[in-house]
Amino acid sequence: MNNNIIAQNTANTKLSLDPKVYIVGAGPGDPDLLTVKAQKLLAIADVILFADSLIPVEILDICRADAEIIKTANKTLEEIVPVMVEAVRSQKLVVRLHSGDPSLYSAIHEQMQLLVTANIPFEIIPGISAFQAAAANLKIELTVPNLVQSIILTRISGRTGVPETEELASLAAHQASLCLYLSARHVEDAQTKLLAHYPANTHVAICFRVGWPDEKIRVVPLTEMASCTHQEKLLRTTLYIISPALSPVSARSRLYHPEHNHLFRASHQYSREHG
Repeated sequence: MNNNIIAQNTANTKLSLDPKVYIVGAGPGDPDLLTVKAQKLLAIADVILFADSLIPVEILDICRADAEIIKTANKTLEEIVPVMVEAVRSQKLVVRLHSGDPSLYSAIHEQMQLLVTANIPFEIIPGISAFQAAAANLKIELTVPNLVQSIILTRISGRTGVPETEELASLAAHQASLCLYLSARHVEDAQTKLLAHYPANTHVAICFRVGWPDEKIRVVPLTEMASCTHQEKLLRTTLYIISPALSPVSARSRLYHPEHNHLFRASHQYSREHG
């Protein structure tokens, strides 16, 4: 597809969209992990507000040269929302660009409430979360048949508390694949609570700035979770994956098993008996 066709498609896309705020997930850091819809919106947006401390500036290369780019790392909600409101009221298309997926630890709840109060339309565009990108880099499936079938996404209580029913110690009791966000500053506490339920030799993937050029991923026993974090001097943008799935294991699902029949395939056993 030549540049003229691309430019025409972009122009047509913009003409078909009403001015509103698009809350867009930028993914974990790799610009190539943006969704197609996110790319299209960035290419046509009039105003882009992005969390510059969490999103690589290279992601903005797709934006229009004349787009207004606003960094928000040093701004409060009271400074950010009025900019979006005024832009939409001026018939502009706004992208509020968040890291990862907006549904996880992105503080969009209060933004949406204020946009509703101001009668400003908005739409949410999902993105890839760090736990998904990390699992892909580790080449693991977090739900392995007969080993682990649940994934818990959580954080340890810190400056932002968690409900008592969601304390890490109680969640760890499930021994599920546990993805621990925003917890590097409290890693000793997290390790202690996890060791109360997971075996000491459970593998932990320590994932720093997943998808960025300086990404680090270390896999260590649970007993070394804190010491490795300190050795690598990790304080932020660190995700921990604690899971039985990180250990070598042989397992097979029923989905593609020859004796498993479903709507689209009869089992081999059934086929032999009913010829």
